[in-house]
Amino acid sequence: MARPVVAIVGRPNVGKSTIFNRLIGDRLAIVEDKPGITRDRIYGVSEWNGKAFSVIDTGGIEIDGEDTILKSIRVQAELAIEEADLIVFMCEAKSGLTNADEEVAQLLFRSGKPVVLAINKVDNMKRAEDIYEFYSLGFGDPIGISGSHGTGIGDLLDEVTERLPEPLDEEYDEDVIRVALIGRPNVGKSSLVNAILGEERVIVSDVAGTTRDAIDTPFERDGQRYVLIDTAGMRKRGKVYETTEKYSVMRAMRAIERADVVLVVINGEEGIIDQDKHIAGYAHDAGKASMFVVNKWDAVEKDDKTMQHFENKIRDHFLFMTYAPVVFLSALTKQRLHKLLPVVQHVAQQHSLRIATHLLNDVVSDAVAINPPPTDKGRRLRINYVTQVAVKPPTIVVFVNDPSLMHFSYERYLENKIRGAFDFEGTPIRIFTRRKSDDE
Repeated sequence: MARPVVAIVGRPNVGKSTIFNRLIGDRLAIVEDKPGITRDRIYGVSEWNGKAFSVIDTGGIEIDGEDTILKSIRVQAELAIEEADLIVFMCEAKSGLTNADEEVAQLLFRSGKPVVLAINKVDNMKRAEDIYEFYSLGFGDPIGISGSHGTGIGDLLDEVTERLPEPLDEEYDEDVIRVALIGRPNVGKSSLVNAILGEERVIVSDVAGTTRDAIDTPFERDGQRYVLIDTAGMRKRGKVYETTEKYSVMRAMRAIERADVVLVVINGEEGIIDQDKHIAGYAHDAGKASMFVVNKWDAVEKDDKTMQHFENKIRDHFLFMTYAPVVFLSALTKQRLHKLLPVVQHVAQQHSLRIATHLLNDVVSDAVAINPPPTDKGRRLRINYVTQVAVKPPTIVVFVNDPSLMHFSYERYLENKIRGAFDFEGTPIRIFTRRKSDDE
């Protein structure tokens, strides 16, 4: 099920990030009262009245160089128009209607996308009267809100969910492995897609994906059916979008959501940079099966230790993804390409692996016997039993006497023991600690 997308657009300092945080119920964006301070996380998930949707904070998308603020806002608006099903256009009551607001309004108006007009910083009755001038923008009733006080957010969410399109169903069988390739621009995603499909590709047809402009490409290899997700979206973007780091993260996020297995593509010639970590982090946070694909390996000068050194570097940089296997290949020369799909198949199986409760409890009991939980102020964690409650990713609930006694390091110890016993290569494992109630 592909969630509809809502983008928040507006000139700097109208409070986009504060409202973004309100909508997703989290403090992901850093909020300071300075223009352009939004950093990093620009993508989250919100739910209201039983409807889930993704939210983009375009304030995080900035164009580098000597470009004016106005040009930057224009690019943000264009990105939002391209990506979103609905746009929340934010202005603010304190400074009133500005030329920049009118400029953005014209862009949004021409797009034909549904627009909900929200006027922020309506913190008192006097300000409530200031919203009337915004009727002239032509988007119907403006909704007065206050990011700092939280007033009007419910009204805004009511209007947003009322006007959102229904999410689209995806019609793929359970046994089809959906694969997304993510990575920063110029790591060779498109050439890798073409190399995977190859000349002998067995494609029924190019099926239009549920994401706008995306082409999902189904193919079959050695009896296993796959779908490559969002490959068109990666191929057809112009320069301004490709050079906007936030935009490529945003596009990657949409592909990740719909995938079973995520290939984090790294340029073997250039090595690892911070942006690679951001992008991989999204796959990990989304609980997807993941693997690293080091492309352009043909262009790397190497000896018998080069591959191991590079893998060690990946392990150092991506400490949160030690479970993800690494495949080295060249899309250009097809060197080692045959190793890719068997690993994809393997991690997909691990991602949907279900372990019998008695086996899981045996492993955890042994782990506790070898290394009992430490005491905390004289109290010791007691593990009653363990059960797996979900797959994709494997999700395990540990029932204990007091969840506050479960230290992060001990949880990690249990995870390592479980991985050692059942493999789970390529997939994150989610572990939740719950109190065992007296009546169980």
